[in-house]
Amino acid sequence: MDIVTAQEMYEWDRLAIETAGMPGSMLMENAGRAVCEELESKIQPNDQVMVLIGGGNNGGDGFVIARTLKNRGYHVQAWQVVPDEKIKGDALVHKKLYVQSGYTVHPFEDLSSWEKELHKADVIIDAMLGIGVKGSLRPPFVEIVPIINEHQAYTIAVDIPSGVPADEGINDFKGIQADFTAVIAAPKQSVFLEHTSPFYGEWRVVEIGLPSTILSNPQCSHWTADDVKATLPDRQALSHKGSHGKGLAVGGAFHMPGSIAMTARAALRSGIGLLTVATPEEAVPLVSSFVREATYLPIGAEAADFSGFNGVAFGMGIGREEKSSFLLDELINGTEGPLLIDADGLYHFKEKLGTMPGPNRPIVLTPHPGEFAHLTGHSIPEILASPYSISRDFARRYGVYVVLKGPNTIITAPDGRQRVDTSGNAGLAKGGSGDVLSGVLLALMLQSDSVFDALANGCVIHGLTAEHLTAEEHSMRGLLASDLIEGLSQTLRTFS
Repeated sequence: MDIVTAQEMYEWDRLAIETAGMPGSMLMENAGRAVCEELESKIQPNDQVMVLIGGGNNGGDGFVIARTLKNRGYHVQAWQVVPDEKIKGDALVHKKLYVQSGYTVHPFEDLSSWEKELHKADVIIDAMLGIGVKGSLRPPFVEIVPIINEHQAYTIAVDIPSGVPADEGINDFKGIQADFTAVIAAPKQSVFLEHTSPFYGEWRVVEIGLPSTILSNPQCSHWTADDVKATLPDRQALSHKGSHGKGLAVGGAFHMPGSIAMTARAALRSGIGLLTVATPEEAVPLVSSFVREATYLPIGAEAADFSGFNGVAFGMGIGREEKSSFLLDELINGTEGPLLIDADGLYHFKEKLGTMPGPNRPIVLTPHPGEFAHLTGHSIPEILASPYSISRDFARRYGVYVVLKGPNTIITAPDGRQRVDTSGNAGLAKGGSGDVLSGVLLALMLQSDSVFDALANGCVIHGLTAEHLTAEEHSMRGLLASDLIEGLSQTLRTFS
């Protein structure tokens, strides 16, 4: 499923109208009717419904929604909250159709009389502003929005809650707090941002008949279980352990053996053929008691031989001592295949940015926002406000893959393509979850021809495992990273 910016959505509309010849009024009719199909399961026959209608396309959708619901017997009041001169073009076509159908438009003249009617409403449908909002709210929206947010009615937004920016990068705004949003055609960037997604409430995309064969392709998409099913490679009947990758997991310490142990076990549960764990000699007995299926390579003062592996994961529990930085140099220069860097490995990678000899192998960074702030020099608030552009710029500049972890994880390829994974839940907000993810990603990269697919698929599998476990056996509070590892097999069964 594509994720679009406001400008990309405008371009889709333009192509549909100018190239395919679809009248704008037809698209508006399609949008309003599609929204109504979603709303009928959320509105009761006796509910009092108030549709708030602004200017532009969002307001035009509002007239179609109000007319369609009234035609179906619902109790609807349509309130136009902007002056008549703001209703023009296709929106005016649908206002006239609404009025000529025998229905009344209530003009917004003063706050008090409108508010009296508002308090009678069981359902509020917000079709006021849409994706074109810029800057702070102006009257009457600046007064209307907080009143709606304080009201107890079930609030439904059309495409986007009014006042909420469609794109990333905007922190200072006031918007409708919707219970449900019917997103038109494709989700906008702000659906997945930490500071804007709560305004959408539950959301669902409605199809409005845009001609998909001629639409431009956005660089960002929402990656789901269906995409995993379509791209996860099958395990061939005649394959052997060498067919599924020979991986190396480097990390751990005597006082932190759990991190590398969880990465290793997760990689094995995710189908890697052969795995070697490189960890300090004193940590080997601790790790091997948890991971019996791996082989071990003790690391110490002398250089180790890291050749012969198809891919490497580095950093889990490695610590920040200078010797770990030298170890990363050996891995960059002395190994082949994908190199995944996580945890303290990211700390050491920071000093190597811009000095690497143009690696011709995939390098994958898996930071959370704090680690990414350290890598990029941006603040954490800046990362959270603009994760798409900052990830894309960084990935392109340094030729790396970035897996920016969070409630909505953004996976970015070196060419700027992006995928967003929304799976998982608060059960993952616990130490060790990232170590498990690193193991899953290493294993899938060595079993796939596409690093990008493997990273996106691994993130979804990791998140779905948390969902399955908390739905059946565990609470989100009590879920452990080790539980995730043992749950991977059941999740992977759903894709076989």
